[in-house]
Amino acid sequence: MRVLTVVGNRPQFVKAAPLSLALRAAGIDEAVIHTGQHYDPGLSQVFFEELDLPEPRYRLETRAAEPEAMRPGLLRALARERPDWVLVLGDTNSTLAGARAAAEVGAPVAHVEAGLRSGDLAMPEERTRIEVDRMAALLLCPEEGSARMLAAEGVTGRIEVVGDVMADASLRFAPLARARSTILADLSLEPGRYLVATVHREANVAPPRLGRIVEGLNRLLEPVLLPAHPRTRAALTAQGLQLAPQVRLLDPLGYLDLSALASQARVVLTDSGGLQKEAYWYGVPCVTLRPSTEWPDTVRVGANELVDDDPDRIVAAVAGARMPQERPQLYGDGHAAERVAAALAGRAIV
Repeated sequence: MRVLTVVGNRPQFVKAAPLSLALRAAGIDEAVIHTGQHYDPGLSQVFFEELDLPEPRYRLETRAAEPEAMRPGLLRALARERPDWVLVLGDTNSTLAGARAAAEVGAPVAHVEAGLRSGDLAMPEERTRIEVDRMAALLLCPEEGSARMLAAEGVTGRIEVVGDVMADASLRFAPLARARSTILADLSLEPGRYLVATVHREANVAPPRLGRIVEGLNRLLEPVLLPAHPRTRAALTAQGLQLAPQVRLLDPLGYLDLSALASQARVVLTDSGGLQKEAYWYGVPCVTLRPSTEWPDTVRVGANELVDDDPDRIVAAVAGARMPQERPQLYGDGHAAERVAAALAGRAIV
């Protein structure tokens, strides 16, 4: 059996690590195609090096985020590989481009993180999730709620609950990150005495939202570490936004450094879907800089608070952020990648 895995940005590189190991263990031939959606070395190549991922068989080098720019290279790879499955991950433009290209040539699509919904159709990620799920022949859900959502929508593909492959990656790499990374010492930080913030979504780096988020960060009293996506750094400059002295703008971080930093922070502030879950698994409270989330269970149990772009709510949520005393297991047990491999091979899920 041959699987073509489509990746293009940081969360997908992280998810691909346990998936590649599980596919290899199951005797499945995997070809990885990197769309080039993230091409900055700090957001791309460093993850292959740190996580011991196999080098992509195909690098499109599109240096563009538009799905249409990825289409020709994807079609060439599909014609050459003729895979039994095209595996797409999450909700990015690379996910959408991979699914569309597969559908164009009649290759079956398997979607990891199928069935997630935030309820906010203004988010391009939400529209991508819906479109890809409608094309997928195999829908690999992180939890039962996602499976129920797909059943209610009447999708035609096979639905399997496998857990979250990000949990696999977190359990595998977070201890390694804390052991190997020197970032806290390099930045003269003490565990639990700083905040980590990430802001990268298209809506959040546009005015006036970015200015309101920066106002909230500037009003926080603790040190704030802000690893900046290139788009975020460019937007800060273009909009003339100044960060307060306690907000430290960093270059993009590799996965191990970011894991070490986030897992030892007092609070994580983010608009990332993946980092909301990672914060939960790390036992670090999260403040989400969005009006909605595709991971509502983190909010329901009290580990995550949605504050949108409101500076007052940002300050109040950080001041009051605490992890709940009881922290139920959410989104998997660390064996999701093995279940994905079994589902692709047509074996029973256990």
